[in-house]
Amino acid sequence: MSDVRHVLVLPDRDAAEEVVEALRERFGVDEEPRMVRDALAGEDDAEDAQWLVVLRDEGAVLDPAELDAFAGEWDGWREEP
Repeated sequence: MSDVRHVLVLPDRDAAEEVVEALRERFGVDEEPRMVRDALAGEDDAEDAQWLVVLRDEGAVLDPAELDAFAGEWDGWREEP
């Protein structure tokens, strides 16, 4: 089995928190995804930062295209490795 990580990029913290909750409901994710603030170069204001949701996919069972569409519901996307 392989251990894959998916990175979902979201526009703000609220969206990232909603995505973490929805991942459990929609995809049955057991492990808590990590939320990480991704400040763009020169940005000091946390409100302007993107947020990343890092999701471990043990066994590579999650469909990357589905995750991309899922993140799109919050104006986000799945980052390609």
